[in-house]
Amino acid sequence: MSKTNNVLLGFPTSPFCGRVKLALAEKGVAYEEREEDLFGGKSELLLKSNPIHQKVPVFLHDGKPLLESSIIVSYLDEVFPSNPLLPTCAYERAQARFWTDFIDKKVFETMRGIWLSKGGEEQEVAKKDFIEILKQLEEALGEKDFFGGDSFGYVDVIAIPLTTWFLACEKFGGFKVEDHCPKITAWIKRCFQRPTVVKSLPHPENVYQFTTQFRQMHGL
Repeated sequence: MSKTNNVLLGFPTSPFCGRVKLALAEKGVAYEEREEDLFGGKSELLLKSNPIHQKVPVFLHDGKPLLESSIIVSYLDEVFPSNPLLPTCAYERAQARFWTDFIDKKVFETMRGIWLSKGGEEQEVAKKDFIEILKQLEEALGEKDFFGGDSFGYVDVIAIPLTTWFLACEKFGGFKVEDHCPKITAWIKRCFQRPTVVKSLPHPENVYQFTTQFRQMHGL
């Protein structure tokens, strides 16, 4: 399929855009990526495609806009059925969607409380909450290589881009994820052995530099 049929409006360090890029890579789908200037002026295409939230990612498939990263990944899995990400079992699909909802509601906002904090008690609470969330994800992972079992799947695509922000949390929060959640750390290393993951996601140092600049913009 021609790249012109598939356009991703994104931002380099966004973990949510990373989800879509990773899903497209796993599916082997060609696309055109257009970087948005989220601070200097969003494009007319973005504002037109996502008038409610005016956020990335937006994926345009044959000119039709799709919004919200987890919804886009699910759509891609349905429209491009080769190398399926979601399990074939209905119960396992429901479980995957449960953990996607959990991750969407918990992880990024809790991380914000760490890297966008001035420190003190507020940051300590965020760190404690973050580690507890990761421990719950460790329980879901269990002894499996990936959240879906032996193969890299939907929940892995949803979760792994968020881990590129862990370094920033560690540096600003003064802790190491590995000290608290070794299974999650081992899972991250397994995921980053996949060329699609390395190709699709930003380096954690680049994310750390972005968060440093973002903090400076907000006087932190």
